[in-house]
Amino acid sequence: MLLEEIIKPDSVLCNAHARSKKHCLEILSELLVRSNPDIASEDIFEGLIERERLGCTGLEQGVAFPHCRVEGLDSSVGALIRLSEAVDFDSADGEAVDLVFGLMVPAVLHDEDQASICSIAKLLGHRELRITLRDATSSNELYDALCA
Repeated sequence: MLLEEIIKPDSVLCNAHARSKKHCLEILSELLVRSNPDIASEDIFEGLIERERLGCTGLEQGVAFPHCRVEGLDSSVGALIRLSEAVDFDSADGEAVDLVFGLMVPAVLHDEDQASICSIAKLLGHRELRITLRDATSSNELYDALCA
């Protein structure tokens, strides 16, 4: 999996301000639809909220990985936010979240989509990457750090 195929530079936002988990998901849904303008950000937001109802997508260590399935989508699309201040995400470790990787995947998952989900979750678990992402001072730096 090449991250560059899933996430584009204009889908990365550094130093975003979110008042809450819900507000963070709103921002994320707007970033996710940038490369798919035919999809309404409200639909993505509802999909992300619905997925959170099934179980928290907080991965621990200040990272969350909200994702949802989307009708009419041909391939996985990602977005990344680094929050200026961490928000409560109901993570199992109780730690507030400041790194949020969002993903929308086709309604019918293919093997490559499932592999992308697993690879991204594993990648976000790397301590060195989290440190590098948190050190980024611009959206371009954040994108470059993620894809390096």
